[in-house]
Amino acid sequence: MQKTRFDELVDFPCHFTFKVMGVATESLPEQIIEVVQQHAPGDYSPTVKPSSKGNYHSVSISIRVESQSHIETLYTALAAIEDVRYVL
Repeated sequence: MQKTRFDELVDFPCHFTFKVMGVATESLPEQIIEVVQQHAPGDYSPTVKPSSKGNYHSVSISIRVESQSHIETLYTALAAIEDVRYVL
């Protein structure tokens, strides 16, 4: 893991919003929540915004993270979902 100033700038634990872009399937938010629950159990209500043509959805979800490595683990796990294209 790379040591960055990020660790100095952020007080953990904190809430971190992930923006997940993926194919516009009805199950995308549920798939995201399922993965998040494995790494950060909690009660989540993500917001979903469709793209202008409706082919993709942007799902924003705020997650309580414990460390920089926790954020990296979540990025990796979310990016592994088949319908996901980007995680920001």
